[in-house]
Amino acid sequence: MALLLVTVPLPPVPAGGEYGWAVWSSDGRKLRSQGSAPPALLPSGDEVILGVPAAALSWHQVTLPQGSMSGAVRLRSVLNGLLEDRLLDDPEQLHFALEPGARAGPPAWVAACNRAWLRGAVQAVEGAGRRVTRIVPEFAPQPAEAAPMVFAMGEPDAAQLVICDTQGVTALPLDSAGIALLGTPPEGTTMLAEPAVAELAENLLGRRVPIVKPPARWLQASRSPWDLAQFDLASTGRARASKKLAAITRALWHEPEWRAARWGALVLVLAQLVGLNAWAWKERSALDTKRAAVNGILKQTFPSVQLVVDAPVQMAREVASLQQATGGVAASDFEPMMGVLAGSLPPGRLPSAIDYSAGQLRLRGLGLQPAETESAAATLSARGYSARSEGDLLLVQAEAAR
Repeated sequence: MALLLVTVPLPPVPAGGEYGWAVWSSDGRKLRSQGSAPPALLPSGDEVILGVPAAALSWHQVTLPQGSMSGAVRLRSVLNGLLEDRLLDDPEQLHFALEPGARAGPPAWVAACNRAWLRGAVQAVEGAGRRVTRIVPEFAPQPAEAAPMVFAMGEPDAAQLVICDTQGVTALPLDSAGIALLGTPPEGTTMLAEPAVAELAENLLGRRVPIVKPPARWLQASRSPWDLAQFDLASTGRARASKKLAAITRALWHEPEWRAARWGALVLVLAQLVGLNAWAWKERSALDTKRAAVNGILKQTFPSVQLVVDAPVQMAREVASLQQATGGVAASDFEPMMGVLAGSLPPGRLPSAIDYSAGQLRLRGLGLQPAETESAAATLSARGYSARSEGDLLLVQAEAAR
C-alpha cells in the first residue's frame, strides 16, 4: 500500500499547472519517490491526501451559537454571518472548514480559502483518477495546552517563519525583524527548518535547528485530525464513514503510539493459538487413550477379532454371534421383542400380520391412533427398543441393533 501526498499550487492555478507530490509507504517510514507533475501524470496511491498551502488559508476563531450545528446549510449561514466583517472577500466566494470536534459554545477555529480554487484542484486530481481521501492544511493551530511549533521554510531570498500555537497560524519573514516579533519561544517549543534555509535560521535564532524536508513536513501535516473537505466539498455519508474507518485503521496499524498495542495484540493472538493447540493435543491424547482401552477390551474378550474398525459395533456383533452359537436369546430376537411389545400395546389391539427380519419386527393392522403410537414408543424406549409407524405398519427394533 502507498500514501500519495499531493500539494496544491497557489492560486491562480494555470491550466495544466504542476502539483507537488510525494509517495510514502503506508507506515510513513519510507519516502518512495517525489516530484511535481500535472494531475494527469500524478502517480497512483492507495490513499490520496490533498495538501493546502499555508499561504492560501486564513484562520479565524469563532463561538458558535446554540442550534447552529443542526445542519450544514444552517451552519454555513451562521459562519457567513460571524465572519463577514473579518474577511476581505465575499463569504460566498470562500470555502470554510471547522476544526475537528467543534461544537456550539466553546471557541472553535475556522479555516477559510478560495472556494473556486480549492474545488478546481479537487476536480483536477479526481478527474485524473485519483480519488481524494482527505484535504489537510499545511499548518494548523495547536490544540489547547500543546507546545508551539516553529517552522523555517522557503528559499533564502524569500524565507518565512511560520508559528503554530494556540493563537493560530502566523507567518513572519525569516529576518531580524521577524525574529524580533517572534520573541523568546516558550519552553518546549518545537523548531524545525527546511534544508534551504536551515543555516539562515540557525544564524538568526542563535541555536541549532533540526532539519525537516518538505515531504516529511507534509507527511506530518497529513497526520493532523483536520479535514477541509466540508460543506460543498464533503463526501457522502458512506464515503465519510469509509474515510474515517481507513484513517482509524491506518493509525492503529502504523502510528508509533499504537506500537505497544499492536505488539500486545500479537502476543495475545499467539498465546491463544498456543493454548488452543495445547488443549486440542490434550483432548486428542485423552480420546486416543480411551479408544485404545476399548479396542483392548474387544481384542481380549474376542481374540478372533484382528482388525478393529468400530469397537462398539463389532462387540455387539460378536456378542450376538456368541448368543446364537450357545442358544442364548438376544434382545433383538423375535421372542423378547414380542414379549415386550405385548406389555406396551393398548389392550385389545392385535396385529393382522406379523413379519420379523434381521432384528426388525413389522406389525400390520393394529389401528393405533397417533397418541397411542407415541405412548407405545415411549414405553418401548424405556425398555431398550425403538418404535415408529409408517402408515398401517408399526416397526420395532432393539436400540443396540439400530
